[in-house]
Amino acid sequence: MATCRFIHSADIHLDSPMRGLSDDAPDTARRLRLATREALTHLVDAAIERGVDFLLIAGDLYDGDWRDYQTGVFFVAQMQRLATAGIPVYLIHGNHDAQNHMTRALKLPDNVHVFSAESAETKTVAGLDVALHGMSYAERAVTDNLVPGYPAPKPGCFNIGLLHTALGGRDGHANYAPCTLAELTAKGYDYWALGHVHGAEVLAREPHVVFCGNLQGRSVRETGAKQAFEVVVEEGRVVEMTPIHCDVARWAVTDIDISAAEDFNDVLAVMRQALAAEAAEADGRLLAIRLRLTGQTALHEALLADPERLLAEARTSAAGTGSAEIYVEAVRLACQPTAHAGDRAEREDALGELARLLESAADDDDVQSMVAADIRPLIERLPHDIRADVDDALLAAAIEGDTATLVRGASRYLLARLSQAPGNA
Repeated sequence: MATCRFIHSADIHLDSPMRGLSDDAPDTARRLRLATREALTHLVDAAIERGVDFLLIAGDLYDGDWRDYQTGVFFVAQMQRLATAGIPVYLIHGNHDAQNHMTRALKLPDNVHVFSAESAETKTVAGLDVALHGMSYAERAVTDNLVPGYPAPKPGCFNIGLLHTALGGRDGHANYAPCTLAELTAKGYDYWALGHVHGAEVLAREPHVVFCGNLQGRSVRETGAKQAFEVVVEEGRVVEMTPIHCDVARWAVTDIDISAAEDFNDVLAVMRQALAAEAAEADGRLLAIRLRLTGQTALHEALLADPERLLAEARTSAAGTGSAEIYVEAVRLACQPTAHAGDRAEREDALGELARLLESAADDDDVQSMVAADIRPLIERLPHDIRADVDDALLAAAIEGDTATLVRGASRYLLARLSQAPGNA
């Protein structure tokens, strides 16, 4: 029976454009944009250092068509390093690098095998009793169950299936190549190397069904450590699985309760504490973080009125932690005012009159129709990825056509700015 050592990786998304980066930190933004390349380099380093027998990539090696040939040139160079070390590579294409989606190509080294997009096929690893079964995506959106078309397990071999699938649906992932866990475990394979879902998860053992997750987080929606798995097989059984953390930057989202803060300096102090704690968990890597201020506070209006200062102060605090490099991607207000929301509307001055006018506008059908007519063309111009993956409440309201929520949110911001002006306290 087979004895071998291999690495299961997926969702490398080479040269993926990182989201949530601003131009006011160009050096950090450049490091993050190159992070997927550096993560792949670390993966190849690990394969060579550990002397694995082969490397698997279960789809989405690329993030789509290349902007130029340098993406492909970089990948070929890394595969050539593995070829020199005598390590073969077996990969399938997924939805992001489907056959019909890629218009550029370079000749790959002979040690790289790309599974066909026409039908599932089997490859036997030379010198090992290991049979690999896989199929690439022919189209970006594969809605058929591919598992029934995979070949039967090869007798006397350790059988591995490579599949890019949402396995019936996972939050945040399109349900491509749908199938069930029962179908996978019944296939007769010893290990399913899955891709597409960006969180690592061992779904079953004996046989093993494994999502390794993506190799490098690309936004605050992909937080925490990212990895590939080193898998050790002895006498036809998986005896060890070890995560290999190849990521060079870690994304995080942390909630900070500012209920006890009495002034802006208190807010900065608790932000610094939170940043230092998160940096300690990043294992020396660049930390890209979003802060969410929570709790009930009398400072709500002051914070809402000056978001630029809040972000600038957070980034200054990050620079002063003295620990790992920290990039504050954003500061979000999830806190609530201590005063009743209707108190301002009870004022008898101009600000109170404006508050009452704005509140009535939020419930006015004519106002909502005008806002919708102005906003809709702008929303339609947003890239699909932004519209499908949004976490800002007001932008979500605009996308969903909830103009009442949009008007109320804009009103709160306007009134907060006005109330902070001299003479309006």
